[in-house]
Amino acid sequence: MVPMEERCYQGDDGVVKTKQAKKRQKSPQKAMRVQELCSDVLVTLKKILYVLGPCVVVFVAVRNSLTLHLQNFWGASGNFWQHQWDRLLNAFGDDLFNLMVYGTIIVSYVVYWVFGLFYVFMDVTLRPQAFRKYKIQPGTNEPVDNWKLAKVVAVVHFNQLVVGYIASRVSFHLLQWRGYDASPSLPTFQWVLYELVVCVLVEEVGFYYSHRLFHHRLLYKRFHKQHHEWTSPISVTAVYAHPMEHLFSNLMPPLLGPLLLGSHMSTMWLWFQLAQLSTLNAHSGYHLPFLPSNEAHDYHHLKFNECYGVLGVLDLLHGTDQRFRSSKNFCRHVLMLSTTPARVLFPDTPSNVKPNAPDVCNANNACNAKDNNACNDDTHTCNADATDTDRCNVQE
Repeated sequence: MVPMEERCYQGDDGVVKTKQAKKRQKSPQKAMRVQELCSDVLVTLKKILYVLGPCVVVFVAVRNSLTLHLQNFWGASGNFWQHQWDRLLNAFGDDLFNLMVYGTIIVSYVVYWVFGLFYVFMDVTLRPQAFRKYKIQPGTNEPVDNWKLAKVVAVVHFNQLVVGYIASRVSFHLLQWRGYDASPSLPTFQWVLYELVVCVLVEEVGFYYSHRLFHHRLLYKRFHKQHHEWTSPISVTAVYAHPMEHLFSNLMPPLLGPLLLGSHMSTMWLWFQLAQLSTLNAHSGYHLPFLPSNEAHDYHHLKFNECYGVLGVLDLLHGTDQRFRSSKNFCRHVLMLSTTPARVLFPDTPSNVKPNAPDVCNANNACNAKDNNACNDDTHTCNADATDTDRCNVQE
C-alpha cells in the first residue's frame, strides 16, 4: 500500500506529482509570505515611530508645564461644564432612563446631521469648488443622485430613531445590570482620557470581527450588501445599513468600552460622538487636510474584502489589507498637514509606466513588485450587484 505522503495527484500542468513534491512547492511560498508580513510590520512600525517619536520627545520635554496648563484649563472651565451638566440633568428631571435613551438619541441625531449635511451640501452643489480636489474617487457622486440620496436619508432615519431607540433601551438595562458612574459630578480630565483610549481599542476589536462576519457568504447578501451599494460612499451612508447590521456592527462595538468600564454618561456621550464623527469622515469620500485619513475605508467600499477595521491594526495582523498596502491609496493614507491634496503628492500611475516598479509610494512608479495585480484598481473593482458567491464580496 502506498504511504499517504507518497500518494499522487494531478498537477495543474498535467504532471502527476506526489504529496511531498506539493509540500516542497508550498514551502518557499509560505516562507515568502512570512517574510513579506514581517517587512510590512517593520514598515508600519517605522511610520508609527516617525510620527510618534518627535511627539514623545516634545511631550517628555514639556510634560510638567503641559500637564499644569491642561489641569488649569480643566479646572477653570470645570465649573462652566459642571453647570451645563447640572442644567441638563434638571431638564431631564434627574431621570437616568430619559437621559440615557432620549438624550443619547437627540445628541447623536444632531451631531450626525449637522456634520453630515456639510458633506452632503458639497456632493449636491459641487461647492465650494476648492474642495473638489480632495475627492478620493474623482468623478463619482458629482453630483450625487438625488433619488439614491433620498433612500439613504430614509434608511438612516429609521436606523437612528427606531433601531437607535431599541439599542438605547437595551444599553440602559445592560449598564444598570453592570453598574456605571451615575454621579452628578463630571469625571476628571485624566480619567476621561484613559477611558477614551480603552474605548478606541475595544471598538477596533468589536468592529473588525463583527464587520468581517457580515462579509461571510451566509450573511453578506442578506444584510451587508445594502451598505455596499455605494462603492464610492458619501458621509451620510455611514449608517445606511440593514437594521441588524446597524445594531450589531455599528452600535454594539462603541458600547462595549463604556459597558466594560462602567463609564459616566458624559463620557459615553463624548465617546459616541467622536466615534460617529470618525465614521462620517470615513465615509465622506473626501481626504481633507488636518483630518484623519479615510483612504482605507474608502478602499474597502471599492474593493469589498480589504480593510475591515478602523485603526488597521487587526487588518495588518490578519493580512486583510495586502492589496491596499500594494496600492497608491496606502501611500495617501496619511494625515495631511498641508492643503496639498494626497492625489497630487501621490498621483496615479502614468499609462506609459509598466507595473513593475519596486516602490509603490514613488509618485513616478506604478506599484509594488510583490503584487502587480493589486496596483490596477479597475481590474479588481467588484460589482455591488454580484451574487453572494462572488469572491469579491464574501469571506469563506
